[in-house]
Amino acid sequence: MTRFLTAAALIALPIAAVSAQAPMPASTYVMKAGAGDLYEKTSSQILLETTTNPKLKSFAQMMITDHTKSTEDVKAAAMAANVKVAPPKLDPMGAKNVAALRAAKGTARDRLYVTQQKAAHAKALTLQQGYADKGTVAGLKTVAAGIAPVVQTHITELQTM
Repeated sequence: MTRFLTAAALIALPIAAVSAQAPMPASTYVMKAGAGDLYEKTSSQILLETTTNPKLKSFAQMMITDHTKSTEDVKAAAMAANVKVAPPKLDPMGAKNVAALRAAKGTARDRLYVTQQKAAHAKALTLQQGYADKGTVAGLKTVAAGIAPVVQTHITELQTM
């Protein structure tokens, strides 16, 4: 019985440690959201240069429109809360993905785009839901809560591709 309780305590420890983590600073959220949006827009513009797939064209255009709006919404909420906003820049993974997408050709680019989008949107959903739940700036929490369902819609759309 003691072994069981010890094992259960060891398993629960990482979960408790994760939930006890400090909330993400607003400036970090703004930076990560901006990097994600920039990746979405850049990768979609690259895809639109070559794809002949009408479903992907429509999806890529939606990415540009929706992620432009989310960038504007986050920026406005950050400025209203006096959170410093730097111009978005790609994070290392986004830069690597953009380079790989530029190097791919034809339908291989289309397939890579979809694969990258699935991973990027999973990451974006975690970011938006996490800040909506545990963020420290009310206006940014509200924006994150509004962005999360849009990202979920993108994920649902990607499942059909």
